[in-house]
Amino acid sequence: MPQDSEFNDRVVLVTGGTKGIGRGIAEAFLAAGARVIVCARSVPDTLPRHGEAQAQFIACDVREADALRALVADIVTRHGRLDVLINNAGGSPPVDAATVSPRFHEGVMRLNLLAPLHAAQAANAVMQTQDTGGVIVFIGSISALRPSPGTAAYGAAKAAVLSLASSLAVEWAPKVRVVAVSPGLVRTEQSNAHYGDEAGIAAVAATIPAGRMADPADVANACLFVASSKAAYVSGTNLLLHGGGETPAFLGAAKTGR
Repeated sequence: MPQDSEFNDRVVLVTGGTKGIGRGIAEAFLAAGARVIVCARSVPDTLPRHGEAQAQFIACDVREADALRALVADIVTRHGRLDVLINNAGGSPPVDAATVSPRFHEGVMRLNLLAPLHAAQAANAVMQTQDTGGVIVFIGSISALRPSPGTAAYGAAKAAVLSLASSLAVEWAPKVRVVAVSPGLVRTEQSNAHYGDEAGIAAVAATIPAGRMADPADVANACLFVASSKAAYVSGTNLLLHGGGETPAFLGAAKTGR
């Protein structure tokens, strides 16, 4: 743990912080000396940790606004403050937009747009009362910026999150900074559900100029930066992490004559 870290004893909430990208973010803030709280609907088998430091778990269904307000109130009762909110919880399985139920689409929007908005509202109410304010980070997605076949509602929700972040940054300044961090393709335990076996994952990774998918640690490092004083003038913007983007399909088509 860095002895001079500015995150020493800072209180950080990572929604959906028990697995995947969220777990990587939680572990990075623990390594930086923060007091980290993670939430999910059910208790995980293991909690994020770094050395002797372990994240604290509080059960919460982020789709419920009342539950989010209670979560933030509980954190303040236990720790006296909330310095950073990482709005990470979200996602969607691949579906056919033409045939999936309206209820499914409503659930995707509720989890990926309304839940982070309600979490941000609860966090902002606390941060505005603190001398040091706070930072709210929305985890976005490359799906907001390019077609998202198979996860159309998810992509639309993430596009709305970018607009939300820019608007809240204006409304809640100067006490609270609001930033979006948008990963491209990230290698997590859920990758097989989207890309198949290892061969499929490798084939997808080969389309990325960086030659690999992102790791959760790549996203975590970006969150550490935007939440730090080194990013004190960064607000209302989107940090895109996509390893150089995706190689345009027309290049491959031209080489094969198709």
